[in-house]
Amino acid sequence: MMFRLPLILAASLMLAATAFASGSDYDAVLRTRRANRTVTGMRPMADGDHYTTLCGASVVRHSYADRRDSTLLFTATAKPAHYLLSPDGKRALFADAASVRPIYRHSFTANYSLAEGGECRAVLQGVRDVTFSPDGEHLGYAFENNLYLYNIASGRSVAVTDDGRWNEIINGTSDWVYEEEYGFTQAYAFSPSGDKIAYLRFDERGVPLFEMMRYDDTLYNRAYTFKYPKAGDRNSTVELWLYDVATAAKRRVDVGSESDQYIFNVAWTPGGELYFYRVNRLQNHFEVVLVRGDGSQQTIYEEHSPQYVERPSASTITFLDGERFIVREETTTGWMHLYLHTISKGRVAALTKGEWEVTSLVGVDKKHLYYLSTECSPLRRALYVVGLNGRGKRRLGEGDGFLSVAPAAGMKYYVQTLSNASTPNVITVHRKDGSVVDTLVDSRAAVAATGEWSQRLFKQFATERGDTLNYDIRLPRNFDPARRYPVLLTQYSGPGSQSVRDRWSLDWEDALVEHGYIVACCDGRGTGFRGEAFKKCTYGDLGRREREDQISFARYLATMPYVDSERIGIYGWSYGGFMALNCALHGEGLFRMAIAVAPVTSWRYYDTIYTEIYNGLPQDNPHGYDDNSPLHHAEKLSPRTRLLIMHGTADDNVHFQNTVEMCRRLNDAGKQYDMMVYPDQNHSMMPSCTSQVRQKMIDYTIQNL
Repeated sequence: MMFRLPLILAASLMLAATAFASGSDYDAVLRTRRANRTVTGMRPMADGDHYTTLCGASVVRHSYADRRDSTLLFTATAKPAHYLLSPDGKRALFADAASVRPIYRHSFTANYSLAEGGECRAVLQGVRDVTFSPDGEHLGYAFENNLYLYNIASGRSVAVTDDGRWNEIINGTSDWVYEEEYGFTQAYAFSPSGDKIAYLRFDERGVPLFEMMRYDDTLYNRAYTFKYPKAGDRNSTVELWLYDVATAAKRRVDVGSESDQYIFNVAWTPGGELYFYRVNRLQNHFEVVLVRGDGSQQTIYEEHSPQYVERPSASTITFLDGERFIVREETTTGWMHLYLHTISKGRVAALTKGEWEVTSLVGVDKKHLYYLSTECSPLRRALYVVGLNGRGKRRLGEGDGFLSVAPAAGMKYYVQTLSNASTPNVITVHRKDGSVVDTLVDSRAAVAATGEWSQRLFKQFATERGDTLNYDIRLPRNFDPARRYPVLLTQYSGPGSQSVRDRWSLDWEDALVEHGYIVACCDGRGTGFRGEAFKKCTYGDLGRREREDQISFARYLATMPYVDSERIGIYGWSYGGFMALNCALHGEGLFRMAIAVAPVTSWRYYDTIYTEIYNGLPQDNPHGYDDNSPLHHAEKLSPRTRLLIMHGTADDNVHFQNTVEMCRRLNDAGKQYDMMVYPDQNHSMMPSCTSQVRQKMIDYTIQNL
């Protein structure tokens, strides 16, 4: 394809050629990102005074109080992908990196070796979801849809289940949709004493079968089949079972009379009682069910919402002891907060309150809770401590930005990672009172040595509908307000997400800023951390309000004197790809260019848990599924909008089907577009196309915007 560059763009490309002379644009991004260091494989030890890290092939113990106090504990015989420590810290389990075989987003199989007493020996091959028993004498693991128990002393395995079959029955691990949407793969748990194992059994025989073509550079391609429940279709029937380690006896636990529901987070209280989560199909009713030793049951927590209850996770409920537990929820006040409950009395007290959100409960000690929240700003995270009586709240530590915290056992110490838009990772060790013990990592000098990059500026604007939205903007270095610059909008826009935040990050879009582009990102209605009403206003109508807000943002930027209103583009991946397509189709030529990567093109094609929680069942809400589907608006693509669609053919999450059907509709409408197909690549375009995809987007933007 022949094209001519505008003089201003040609000049910016000449300047950029000097800045990126040592490689591609994305190579320069990667060099800087690699300089932003982290601590690998950090694990707190049970004594509360030490933690371990993975240094090459070795596990090293460090003192929180003095990092010079370090001891080599275990060494693997091969490069490990990750490791586990036994509860008493006397053994380590290594996953051999070379043996790792990904299954879906989180799941994988691997070969494992066990280190103890200065030796390391192979123990398990091609297994998944391995964990130590509480006494460290056994390993639980899954193999070919069955659950097993491995005796470390004898080297022998016992089958806990034997009816597992691919695409039929799964024991002890999750099915595809539970893994993807609830974020767990291990579906079993040892009791605190180790005498029992509770596990989930998924019967997915009634779930529709999806075939995904694999090519793999072979003479004959093959279909990879797996069970994938699309919106409105049948889910797995899930049962909860108990296994007695001493007697091998099994019994099924009653999970209620309703089979069309979600059962997950099988866990045990510190007092040794089993509990599990139960959520109805519409996901607007959440229960925590306690199973007594005598088999009787008690619902110890319950939550309802007219739209949906935010998807629970293991951290939604945190037990303090056999009676008390903490709940993090938003339906009471419309803001995510912490509440103290007891098994016998229910809710006792609200521990936090205000028009801000607790984003995570970090840790507890005997008298206090430690949590991260947005109290300073929805764009930031800060650490606070409050008494279990709800009194004495105060902020810990200094520095504004985005904070993450790794607590020691008992919260005697914690390790925090802090960054903001202008500052890469600084990782420090703190005492529980917030005072600094040591700095483990300071990436500022290393990042600065790789070169200078434009910083994000955070702003707000009001839409014509009266909604105030947060956005960030990156201006080219040597920005001249008298010039007019092209603009690329980036966004994700999915329910409860957040793209605009005061955190250090760098990606392919930053290379465009070096080429003389403005890059901006706006979190519209439906995104998170601004309260329940703001987040849930898109319920049942996915895509409409989000599209309106992105188009409003583009029109707002077009009024800026330094913006070339004829050269505005938009990009998104996954949900963001769905949005990029919608904006291109409904923008009436406002967007000169759009890039949609792995886009959802109809929510009828996506899975039950994610889609139905935000859009209801398609049988009940057909307009919510069809009115905002890009498939039904292909004819609206403006001739002036250059559209690029990119997708991996082995995307088990957002199926390539979405792109195929979008192309069908565009073809039928006589529309022109560009396309990049990545054979056998997954939703993240991994393992081999991560960089190529991003460099393609840089090049396409420069050529077309």
